[in-house]
Amino acid sequence: MDAFKIEGGSKLKGIIVPQGAKNEALQILCATLLTDDEVRISNIPDILDVNMIIGLLSYLGVDVKKLDESSYAFRANNVNLDFLYSKDYAEKASKLRGSIMILGPLLARFKKAYIPRPGGDKIGRRRLDTHFLAFEKLGAKFNFDAHDDSFTIYATELKGGYILLDEASVTGTANVIMAACLACGSTTIFNAACEPYIQQLCKMLIGMGAKISGVGSNLLHITGVEALHGCSHYLLSDMIEVGSFIGLAAMTRSELLIKDAQPEHLGLIPQTFQRLGIEMDVREKDIFIPEQETYQIQTFIDGSILTVADATWPGLTPDLLSVILVVATQAKGTVLIHQKMFESRLFFVDKLIDMGARIILCDPHRAAVIGLNRQQQLRGVSMTSPDIRAGVALLIAALSAEGTSTIHSINQIDRGYQKIDMRLNALGAKITRL
Repeated sequence: MDAFKIEGGSKLKGIIVPQGAKNEALQILCATLLTDDEVRISNIPDILDVNMIIGLLSYLGVDVKKLDESSYAFRANNVNLDFLYSKDYAEKASKLRGSIMILGPLLARFKKAYIPRPGGDKIGRRRLDTHFLAFEKLGAKFNFDAHDDSFTIYATELKGGYILLDEASVTGTANVIMAACLACGSTTIFNAACEPYIQQLCKMLIGMGAKISGVGSNLLHITGVEALHGCSHYLLSDMIEVGSFIGLAAMTRSELLIKDAQPEHLGLIPQTFQRLGIEMDVREKDIFIPEQETYQIQTFIDGSILTVADATWPGLTPDLLSVILVVATQAKGTVLIHQKMFESRLFFVDKLIDMGARIILCDPHRAAVIGLNRQQQLRGVSMTSPDIRAGVALLIAALSAEGTSTIHSINQIDRGYQKIDMRLNALGAKITRL
Protein backbone atom coordinates (compact mmCIF):
# COMPACT_ATOMS: atom_id res chain seq x y z
CA MET A 1 0.00 0.00 0.00
CA ASP A 2 1.17 3.53 -0.76
CA ALA A 3 1.66 6.01 2.07
CA PHE A 4 2.06 9.76 2.51
CA LYS A 5 4.97 11.20 4.47
CA ILE A 6 3.98 14.69 5.62
CA GLU A 7 6.25 17.37 7.03
CA GLY A 8 3.87 19.54 9.04
CA GLY A 9 3.96 23.18 10.00
CA SER A 10 4.15 24.87 6.58
CA LYS A 11 1.78 27.66 5.64
CA LEU A 12 0.21 27.31 2.20
CA LYS A 13 -0.58 30.13 -0.19
CA GLY A 14 -2.07 30.40 -3.63
CA ILE A 15 -4.99 29.43 -5.83
CA ILE A 16 -6.59 26.00 -5.91
CA VAL A 17 -9.38 24.76 -8.19
CA PRO A 18 -11.74 22.03 -6.93
CA GLN A 19 -12.11 18.88 -9.02
CA GLY A 20 -15.40 17.83 -10.57
CA ALA A 21 -17.90 16.45 -8.06
CA LYS A 22 -17.21 12.80 -7.28
CA ASN A 23 -20.72 11.95 -6.10
CA GLU A 24 -22.29 13.61 -9.11
CA ALA A 25 -19.89 11.86 -11.48
CA LEU A 26 -20.83 8.36 -10.26
CA GLN A 27 -24.54 8.75 -11.00
CA ILE A 28 -24.06 10.77 -14.20
CA LEU A 29 -21.75 8.05 -15.57
CA CYS A 30 -24.31 5.35 -14.78
CA ALA A 31 -26.99 7.43 -16.56
CA THR A 32 -25.09 7.01 -19.85
CA LEU A 33 -26.57 3.48 -19.91
CA LEU A 34 -30.05 4.95 -20.48
CA THR A 35 -29.52 5.65 -24.19
CA ASP A 36 -27.74 4.15 -27.17
CA ASP A 37 -26.78 7.65 -28.34
CA GLU A 38 -23.47 9.31 -27.48
CA VAL A 39 -23.26 11.19 -24.18
CA ARG A 40 -20.40 13.61 -23.50
CA ILE A 41 -19.39 14.45 -19.94
CA SER A 42 -16.86 17.09 -18.92
CA ASN A 43 -15.02 18.01 -15.69
CA ILE A 44 -14.73 14.35 -14.67
CA PRO A 45 -12.30 13.95 -11.75
CA ASP A 46 -9.33 11.61 -12.18
CA ILE A 47 -9.88 9.58 -9.00
CA LEU A 48 -10.01 5.86 -8.26
CA ASP A 49 -13.77 5.52 -7.65
CA VAL A 50 -14.67 7.35 -10.86
CA ASN A 51 -12.07 5.50 -12.91
CA MET A 52 -13.43 2.20 -11.58
CA ILE A 53 -16.98 3.01 -12.70
CA ILE A 54 -15.69 4.09 -16.14
CA GLY A 55 -13.83 0.77 -16.35
CA LEU A 56 -16.99 -1.10 -15.33
CA LEU A 57 -18.98 0.62 -18.08
CA SER A 58 -16.31 -0.30 -20.59
CA TYR A 59 -16.43 -3.98 -19.54
CA LEU A 60 -20.22 -3.85 -19.95
CA GLY A 61 -19.70 -2.99 -23.60
CA VAL A 62 -20.06 0.79 -23.43
CA ASP A 63 -17.85 2.52 -26.00
CA VAL A 64 -15.68 4.90 -23.94
CA LYS A 65 -13.54 7.58 -25.57
CA LYS A 66 -11.33 10.00 -23.67
CA LEU A 67 -11.61 13.41 -25.34
CA ASP A 68 -9.23 15.37 -23.12
CA GLU A 69 -7.88 15.34 -19.56
CA SER A 70 -11.33 15.54 -17.97
CA SER A 71 -13.84 14.86 -20.76
CA TYR A 72 -15.19 11.55 -22.09
CA ALA A 73 -17.71 10.37 -24.66
CA PHE A 74 -19.84 7.31 -23.84
CA ARG A 75 -22.07 5.25 -26.13
CA ALA A 76 -24.04 2.34 -24.69
CA ASN A 77 -25.34 0.91 -27.99
CA ASN A 78 -23.85 -2.54 -27.50
CA VAL A 79 -24.33 -3.44 -23.83
CA ASN A 80 -23.24 -6.98 -22.95
CA LEU A 81 -25.59 -8.21 -20.24
CA ASP A 82 -23.78 -11.55 -20.06
CA PHE A 83 -20.87 -9.74 -18.40
CA LEU A 84 -23.14 -9.18 -15.37
CA TYR A 85 -22.84 -12.87 -14.51
CA SER A 86 -19.07 -13.14 -14.82
CA LYS A 87 -16.54 -13.45 -12.01
CA ASP A 88 -14.76 -10.39 -13.36
CA TYR A 89 -17.90 -8.30 -12.95
CA ALA A 90 -18.55 -9.62 -9.44
CA GLU A 91 -15.03 -8.65 -8.39
CA LYS A 92 -15.11 -5.18 -9.93
CA ALA A 93 -18.64 -4.15 -8.92
CA SER A 94 -18.21 -5.34 -5.32
CA LYS A 95 -15.34 -2.87 -4.78
CA LEU A 96 -17.42 0.24 -5.41
CA ARG A 97 -20.63 1.36 -3.76
CA GLY A 98 -21.46 3.61 -6.70
CA SER A 99 -21.95 0.50 -8.84
CA ILE A 100 -25.42 0.14 -7.28
CA MET A 101 -26.58 2.93 -9.62
CA ILE A 102 -26.22 0.83 -12.75
CA LEU A 103 -29.35 -1.05 -11.62
CA GLY A 104 -31.86 1.71 -12.45
CA PRO A 105 -30.62 2.32 -16.01
CA LEU A 106 -30.27 -1.42 -16.82
CA LEU A 107 -33.71 -2.16 -15.39
CA ALA A 108 -35.21 0.72 -17.40
CA ARG A 109 -33.67 -0.31 -20.74
CA PHE A 110 -33.30 -4.08 -20.49
CA LYS A 111 -35.78 -4.97 -17.71
CA LYS A 112 -33.17 -6.88 -15.71
CA ALA A 113 -29.95 -6.37 -13.80
CA TYR A 114 -27.68 -8.20 -11.38
CA ILE A 115 -25.14 -6.91 -8.89
CA PRO A 116 -23.08 -8.28 -6.00
CA ARG A 117 -23.36 -6.36 -2.75
CA PRO A 118 -21.42 -3.15 -3.50
CA GLY A 119 -18.41 -2.08 -1.47
CA GLY A 120 -17.30 1.40 -0.43
CA ASP A 121 -16.28 3.02 2.84
CA LYS A 122 -16.67 1.00 6.03
CA ILE A 123 -18.45 3.74 7.94
CA GLY A 124 -21.39 1.78 9.33
CA ARG A 125 -24.56 0.20 8.01
CA ARG A 126 -25.43 1.29 4.47
CA ARG A 127 -28.57 -0.63 3.63
CA LEU A 128 -29.97 -0.93 0.13
CA ASP A 129 -33.66 -1.39 0.98
CA THR A 130 -34.60 2.05 -0.37
CA HIS A 131 -33.46 1.11 -3.89
CA PHE A 132 -35.30 -2.18 -4.13
CA LEU A 133 -38.50 -1.09 -2.37
CA ALA A 134 -38.73 1.79 -4.86
CA PHE A 135 -38.12 -0.53 -7.82
CA GLU A 136 -40.96 -2.73 -6.53
CA LYS A 137 -43.31 0.27 -6.68
CA LEU A 138 -42.48 0.48 -10.40
CA GLY A 139 -43.47 -3.16 -10.89
CA ALA A 140 -40.07 -4.85 -10.59
CA LYS A 141 -39.25 -7.91 -8.53
CA PHE A 142 -35.95 -8.59 -6.82
CA ASN A 143 -34.18 -11.47 -5.21
CA PHE A 144 -31.37 -11.39 -2.65
CA ASP A 145 -29.12 -14.45 -2.75
CA ALA A 146 -27.58 -14.79 0.71
CA HIS A 147 -25.26 -17.53 -0.57
CA ASP A 148 -23.26 -15.29 -2.91
CA ASP A 149 -24.43 -11.96 -1.39
CA SER A 150 -25.94 -10.67 -4.63
CA PHE A 151 -29.11 -8.97 -5.91
CA THR A 152 -31.14 -9.74 -9.03
CA ILE A 153 -33.80 -7.31 -10.25
CA TYR A 154 -36.19 -7.88 -13.18
CA ALA A 155 -39.52 -6.77 -14.64
CA THR A 156 -41.67 -7.48 -17.68
CA GLU A 157 -42.72 -3.84 -17.71
CA LEU A 158 -42.09 -0.79 -15.52
CA LYS A 159 -45.18 1.23 -14.64
CA GLY A 160 -45.23 4.63 -12.96
CA GLY A 161 -46.68 4.96 -9.49
CA TYR A 162 -46.51 6.81 -6.18
CA ILE A 163 -43.26 6.21 -4.30
CA LEU A 164 -42.67 7.42 -0.74
CA LEU A 165 -38.99 6.74 -0.07
CA ASP A 166 -38.28 5.38 3.41
CA GLU A 167 -35.21 7.63 3.57
CA ALA A 168 -33.91 10.51 1.44
CA SER A 169 -31.10 8.39 0.00
CA VAL A 170 -29.08 10.16 -2.71
CA THR A 171 -28.16 6.97 -4.58
CA GLY A 172 -31.63 5.51 -4.00
CA THR A 173 -33.27 8.64 -5.41
CA ALA A 174 -30.91 8.64 -8.39
CA ASN A 175 -31.67 4.99 -9.14
CA VAL A 176 -35.44 5.35 -9.08
CA ILE A 177 -35.36 8.59 -11.12
CA MET A 178 -33.38 6.84 -13.85
CA ALA A 179 -35.73 3.85 -13.85
CA ALA A 180 -38.89 6.01 -13.86
CA CYS A 181 -37.74 8.05 -16.86
CA LEU A 182 -38.43 5.08 -19.15
CA ALA A 183 -41.41 3.62 -17.22
CA CYS A 184 -44.95 3.69 -18.62
CA GLY A 185 -47.05 6.49 -17.18
CA SER A 186 -46.31 8.99 -14.41
CA THR A 187 -44.28 8.53 -11.27
CA THR A 188 -44.33 10.66 -8.12
CA ILE A 189 -41.35 10.42 -5.75
CA PHE A 190 -41.82 11.92 -2.28
CA ASN A 191 -39.05 12.31 0.32
CA ALA A 192 -36.60 12.39 -2.57
CA ALA A 193 -33.04 13.55 -1.96
CA CYS A 194 -32.54 17.00 -3.47
CA GLU A 195 -28.76 17.50 -3.23
CA PRO A 196 -27.08 19.39 -6.10
CA TYR A 197 -25.96 15.96 -7.38
CA ILE A 198 -29.61 14.94 -7.86
CA GLN A 199 -30.48 18.32 -9.39
CA GLN A 200 -27.62 17.87 -11.86
CA LEU A 201 -28.78 14.35 -12.74
CA CYS A 202 -32.28 15.67 -13.43
CA LYS A 203 -30.84 18.50 -15.52
CA MET A 204 -28.90 15.97 -17.60
CA LEU A 205 -31.90 13.64 -18.03
CA ILE A 206 -34.14 16.55 -19.08
CA GLY A 207 -31.48 17.39 -21.66
CA MET A 208 -31.80 13.78 -22.87
CA GLY A 209 -35.56 14.13 -23.31
CA ALA A 210 -36.87 13.10 -19.87
CA LYS A 211 -39.92 14.82 -18.40
CA ILE A 212 -39.19 15.74 -14.78
CA SER A 213 -40.69 18.50 -12.63
CA GLY A 214 -40.05 19.53 -9.03
CA VAL A 215 -36.27 19.54 -9.46
CA GLY A 216 -34.59 20.93 -6.33
CA SER A 217 -37.42 19.82 -4.04
CA ASN A 218 -38.18 16.53 -2.27
CA LEU A 219 -41.26 15.98 -4.43
CA LEU A 220 -40.54 14.91 -8.00
CA HIS A 221 -42.96 14.16 -10.83
CA ILE A 222 -41.71 12.08 -13.76
CA THR A 223 -43.59 11.20 -16.91
CA GLY A 224 -42.03 8.24 -18.66
CA VAL A 225 -40.89 8.49 -22.28
CA GLU A 226 -40.18 5.78 -24.83
CA ALA A 227 -36.49 6.59 -25.27
CA LEU A 228 -33.81 9.08 -24.30
CA HIS A 229 -31.22 10.64 -26.61
CA GLY A 230 -27.65 11.85 -26.20
CA CYS A 231 -26.49 15.08 -24.56
CA SER A 232 -23.50 16.95 -23.18
CA HIS A 233 -23.11 17.54 -19.45
CA TYR A 234 -20.65 19.49 -17.28
CA LEU A 235 -20.08 18.42 -13.66
CA LEU A 236 -20.24 20.87 -10.76
CA SER A 237 -17.21 21.57 -8.59
CA ASP A 238 -16.88 19.09 -5.71
CA MET A 239 -18.46 20.68 -2.63
CA ILE A 240 -16.58 18.27 -0.34
CA GLU A 241 -13.27 19.41 -1.78
CA VAL A 242 -14.29 23.04 -1.32
CA GLY A 243 -15.10 22.38 2.35
CA SER A 244 -11.87 20.43 2.78
CA PHE A 245 -9.85 23.37 1.41
CA ILE A 246 -11.61 25.81 3.76
CA GLY A 247 -10.69 23.58 6.69
CA LEU A 248 -7.14 23.13 5.41
CA ALA A 249 -6.59 26.89 5.20
CA ALA A 250 -7.85 27.43 8.75
CA MET A 251 -5.79 24.62 10.30
CA THR A 252 -2.52 25.60 8.58
CA ARG A 253 -3.01 29.38 8.97
CA SER A 254 -2.89 29.71 5.21
CA GLU A 255 -4.20 32.16 2.64
CA LEU A 256 -6.08 30.36 -0.13
CA LEU A 257 -8.27 31.40 -3.02
CA ILE A 258 -10.64 28.59 -3.99
CA LYS A 259 -11.51 29.24 -7.64
CA ASP A 260 -14.89 28.21 -9.03
CA ALA A 261 -16.09 27.14 -5.59
CA GLN A 262 -19.70 27.79 -6.73
CA PRO A 263 -21.03 29.03 -3.34
CA GLU A 264 -24.63 28.83 -4.61
CA HIS A 265 -24.33 25.02 -4.54
CA LEU A 266 -22.67 24.68 -1.10
CA GLY A 267 -25.72 24.90 1.16
CA LEU A 268 -24.74 25.27 4.83
CA ILE A 269 -21.05 24.47 4.30
CA PRO A 270 -19.72 28.08 4.40
CA GLN A 271 -22.04 29.02 7.28
CA THR A 272 -20.90 26.01 9.33
CA PHE A 273 -17.22 26.93 8.99
CA GLN A 274 -18.07 30.54 9.86
CA ARG A 275 -19.69 29.29 13.08
CA LEU A 276 -16.33 27.75 13.92
CA GLY A 277 -14.87 31.25 13.60
CA ILE A 278 -13.32 30.93 10.15
CA GLU A 279 -13.30 34.09 8.05
CA MET A 280 -14.04 33.95 4.34
CA ASP A 281 -14.81 36.32 1.53
CA VAL A 282 -17.22 35.09 -1.14
CA ARG A 283 -16.22 36.64 -4.47
CA GLU A 284 -18.92 35.66 -6.97
CA LYS A 285 -17.91 32.07 -7.92
CA ASP A 286 -14.77 32.05 -5.74
CA ILE A 287 -14.08 31.90 -1.99
CA PHE A 288 -11.07 33.64 -0.43
CA ILE A 289 -9.79 32.36 2.94
CA PRO A 290 -7.42 34.87 4.62
CA GLU A 291 -4.55 33.84 6.86
CA GLN A 292 -5.99 33.60 10.35
CA GLU A 293 -3.93 33.08 13.50
CA THR A 294 -6.87 32.00 15.68
CA TYR A 295 -10.56 31.31 15.28
CA GLN A 296 -13.24 31.03 17.95
CA ILE A 297 -16.22 28.67 17.97
CA GLN A 298 -19.55 30.44 18.39
CA THR A 299 -22.16 29.34 20.89
CA PHE A 300 -25.91 29.14 20.47
CA ILE A 301 -27.86 32.31 21.29
CA ASP A 302 -28.51 31.16 24.87
CA GLY A 303 -24.79 30.54 25.42
CA SER A 304 -24.97 26.74 25.20
CA ILE A 305 -22.28 24.72 23.42
CA LEU A 306 -22.52 24.65 19.63
CA THR A 307 -23.62 21.36 18.06
CA VAL A 308 -22.69 20.60 14.46
CA ALA A 309 -24.73 17.77 13.00
CA ASP A 310 -25.29 16.28 9.55
CA ALA A 311 -28.73 16.32 7.96
CA THR A 312 -30.45 15.64 4.66
CA TRP A 313 -30.03 18.42 2.10
CA PRO A 314 -30.16 21.37 2.45
CA GLY A 315 -28.69 20.43 5.81
CA LEU A 316 -24.97 19.83 6.29
CA THR A 317 -23.52 16.96 4.27
CA PRO A 318 -22.14 14.14 6.48
CA ASP A 319 -19.10 13.89 4.20
CA LEU A 320 -17.57 17.00 5.80
CA LEU A 321 -18.01 16.19 9.49
CA SER A 322 -14.58 14.53 9.68
CA VAL A 323 -12.90 17.70 8.36
CA ILE A 324 -15.00 19.94 10.63
CA LEU A 325 -14.01 17.84 13.63
CA VAL A 326 -10.31 18.22 12.80
CA VAL A 327 -10.66 21.99 12.31
CA ALA A 328 -12.30 22.28 15.75
CA THR A 329 -9.25 20.75 17.46
CA GLN A 330 -7.30 24.02 17.07
CA ALA A 331 -10.21 26.43 17.60
CA LYS A 332 -10.92 28.40 20.75
CA GLY A 333 -13.95 26.87 22.40
CA THR A 334 -15.87 23.60 22.47
CA VAL A 335 -18.18 21.96 19.96
CA LEU A 336 -20.23 18.76 19.90
CA ILE A 337 -19.99 16.88 16.60
CA HIS A 338 -23.05 14.70 15.99
CA GLN A 339 -22.74 12.22 13.13
CA LYS A 340 -26.31 10.96 12.78
CA MET A 341 -26.14 8.85 9.63
CA PHE A 342 -23.20 6.46 10.10
CA GLU A 343 -22.18 4.86 13.38
CA SER A 344 -18.54 4.13 12.46
CA ARG A 345 -17.47 7.40 10.90
CA LEU A 346 -16.07 8.96 14.09
CA PHE A 347 -13.85 6.04 15.00
CA PHE A 348 -10.81 7.76 13.46
CA VAL A 349 -10.63 10.23 16.40
CA ASP A 350 -8.27 7.92 18.28
CA LYS A 351 -5.57 8.96 15.80
CA LEU A 352 -6.24 12.63 16.51
CA ILE A 353 -6.04 11.95 20.25
CA ASP A 354 -2.64 10.33 19.65
CA MET A 355 -1.65 13.62 17.96
CA GLY A 356 -2.59 15.57 21.08
CA ALA A 357 -6.17 16.61 20.29
CA ARG A 358 -8.66 16.92 23.14
CA ILE A 359 -11.63 14.86 22.05
CA ILE A 360 -14.15 12.84 24.03
CA LEU A 361 -15.88 10.17 21.97
CA CYS A 362 -19.24 10.12 23.74
CA ASP A 363 -20.67 7.24 21.70
CA PRO A 364 -20.43 6.01 18.09
CA HIS A 365 -22.34 9.07 16.87
CA ARG A 366 -21.07 11.96 19.01
CA ALA A 367 -17.72 13.50 19.85
CA ALA A 368 -17.00 16.54 22.03
CA VAL A 369 -14.01 18.57 20.82
CA ILE A 370 -12.25 20.93 23.23
CA GLY A 371 -10.23 23.27 21.05
CA LEU A 372 -6.53 23.83 21.82
CA ASN A 373 -6.59 27.45 20.53
CA ARG A 374 -3.05 27.02 19.11
CA GLN A 375 -1.70 26.72 22.68
CA GLN A 376 -0.49 23.24 21.78
CA GLN A 377 0.18 22.08 18.24
CA LEU A 378 -0.79 18.60 17.14
CA ARG A 379 2.23 16.30 16.84
CA GLY A 380 3.16 14.06 13.93
CA VAL A 381 2.36 10.35 14.24
CA SER A 382 1.98 7.28 12.06
CA MET A 383 -1.61 6.40 11.19
CA THR A 384 -3.85 4.62 8.69
CA SER A 385 -6.63 6.12 6.61
CA PRO A 386 -9.91 4.24 7.35
CA ASP A 387 -12.06 5.90 4.64
CA ILE A 388 -12.02 8.72 2.09
CA ARG A 389 -13.21 11.57 4.28
CA ALA A 390 -11.36 10.57 7.45
CA GLY A 391 -8.26 10.15 5.30
CA VAL A 392 -8.26 13.74 4.05
CA ALA A 393 -9.13 14.98 7.56
CA LEU A 394 -6.04 13.19 8.88
CA LEU A 395 -4.00 14.70 6.05
CA ILE A 396 -5.16 18.19 7.11
CA ALA A 397 -4.26 17.40 10.71
CA ALA A 398 -0.80 16.18 9.65
CA LEU A 399 -0.14 19.30 7.57
CA SER A 400 -0.86 21.47 10.63
CA ALA A 401 1.12 19.31 13.07
CA GLU A 402 4.66 19.68 14.39
CA GLY A 403 7.05 17.08 13.01
CA THR A 404 6.57 14.27 10.54
CA SER A 405 3.47 12.13 10.04
CA THR A 406 2.90 9.04 7.93
CA ILE A 407 -0.53 8.09 6.59
CA HIS A 408 -0.88 4.53 5.31
CA SER A 409 -3.60 3.13 3.00
CA ILE A 410 -3.78 6.38 1.06
CA ASN A 411 -5.64 4.57 -1.70
CA GLN A 412 -8.65 5.57 0.41
CA ILE A 413 -7.76 9.24 -0.14
CA ASP A 414 -7.02 8.64 -3.84
CA ARG A 415 -10.54 7.24 -4.22
CA GLY A 416 -11.99 10.72 -3.69
CA TYR A 417 -9.27 13.37 -4.13
CA GLN A 418 -7.48 13.92 -7.43
CA LYS A 419 -3.67 14.09 -7.12
CA ILE A 420 -4.10 15.78 -3.76
CA ASP A 421 -0.40 15.57 -2.87
CA MET A 422 0.73 17.29 -6.08
CA ARG A 423 -1.94 20.00 -5.86
CA LEU A 424 -1.15 20.85 -2.23
CA ASN A 425 2.62 20.68 -2.76
CA ALA A 426 2.19 23.36 -5.44
CA LEU A 427 0.85 25.61 -2.65
CA GLY A 428 3.75 24.95 -0.29
CA ALA A 429 2.84 21.67 1.41
CA LYS A 430 5.48 19.02 2.00
CA ILE A 431 3.91 15.68 1.11
CA THR A 432 5.88 12.75 -0.23
CA ARG A 433 4.17 9.72 -1.75
CA LEU A 434 5.99 6.60 -0.58
